[in-house]
Amino acid sequence: MGGPVLGDPQHVVGTQELPPDLNQAILEATKQVAAVLKRNDHDFALAGSVAVYAHGGTGNLQHDADFCIKPEDAEAVAATLEEAGLAVYAPPEDWLLKAKCLGQDIDLIFELAHQPVTAELLGRAVELPVDSVRMPVLAPTDLMRALLAAFSEHHCDFGAVLPIARQLREMVDWQAVRDECGDAPMPSAFLYLLERLDVIAPRGGDR
Repeated sequence: MGGPVLGDPQHVVGTQELPPDLNQAILEATKQVAAVLKRNDHDFALAGSVAVYAHGGTGNLQHDADFCIKPEDAEAVAATLEEAGLAVYAPPEDWLLKAKCLGQDIDLIFELAHQPVTAELLGRAVELPVDSVRMPVLAPTDLMRALLAAFSEHHCDFGAVLPIARQLREMVDWQAVRDECGDAPMPSAFLYLLERLDVIAPRGGDR
């Protein structure tokens, strides 16, 4: 992807002074990117830790903001963000693009839980306020499904996902998550941990 579009700094997204708090900086970057996508009628949904925050989770926003977009929209979305003054580039991974806004990393994801982002997935998103800007946010069940699908023998940080499961547990369709994960060992182990901690009911039980 090309570099940033130059222009009058007052009209270029992401050139303002950073808020002193990292979480607030990530929220500001999220709002700016979402506003650009909304103005240009792009289909998207907020994902990742900022989506958890939008659903009522804690404000630990980790290190970036994630947006889900359809694969066929990736080039148009990149062009829109570049026109707004953001640097957009393609990393080695072939399932996302990356951008910078207010010094914060923005991930534009078009493959989630090892599956292409679809209109159906985006259609299940819920419109919620993020700090002060309303935007589509991935449904809690889709968020949890994606987090568990990312577990592998080389990446299984249960400690990072456990607080999210606790925060969203009443909003998640856990049977749908079980059905999606099947017998994959790492997601199954995490679900068993949730059962033992009484976060969710055992398989076949009622919560």
